[in-house]
Amino acid sequence: MTITLRAGSTVMFTGDSVSSFVRQPGEDRAAYPLQAAGRWCFEHPDRPLTWLNTAHPGDTVVDLEARWQTVLNARPDVLSILVGINDVGRRTILPEAPVISTEEYADTYDRLLKPLADTRLILVEPFLLHVAAVVEAGPHGVLIGDQEREEWRVDLESKIQVVHELAARYDAELLEADRVFTALDTPERWSEDGVHPTAAGHSVLAEAWLELVE
Repeated sequence: MTITLRAGSTVMFTGDSVSSFVRQPGEDRAAYPLQAAGRWCFEHPDRPLTWLNTAHPGDTVVDLEARWQTVLNARPDVLSILVGINDVGRRTILPEAPVISTEEYADTYDRLLKPLADTRLILVEPFLLHVAAVVEAGPHGVLIGDQEREEWRVDLESKIQVVHELAARYDAELLEADRVFTALDTPERWSEDGVHPTAAGHSVLAEAWLELVE
């Protein structure tokens, strides 16, 4: 089943840097919400929509909860959420950051969804691509390589399962982003660091997102 986008509806994206329009100078501006919105507007000129984006770089599900009233105040008809990779990786990059267990992730995410009974939901799996690169991350230049990604993968799998369970509980559309990227060859084409998509990677997400709406 897909979500029907009716003329005059409000669609909101929220989450972390993957969904955000915020980019550092020199970085691409090809975020998948922008691509999805552009394609929709081009293909459906008879159904104008309001597109909103409240995603914020670096956010965990706890950060998202702290500013959730902004989402509720906007009263979107459709809300697309992608959050989870920072809940897995932040403590590697910032050792002083608190651990966000799978249980806390699930409970917090559930609290976000409870007030949204009248909103159609799209829940996007957090994802991690198995790239070969060693990259610097965070303000301290922590090196992220195979070992760190393997540790993240163990934690991420349980959080992906949470997203599946919440999608079933709230009758949400599920975008299986991790499965989609895992099925593709040449992971570096889709993400240089395994976390942040390239322009081509954002196109993959946009195409998958558009398959959930009509």
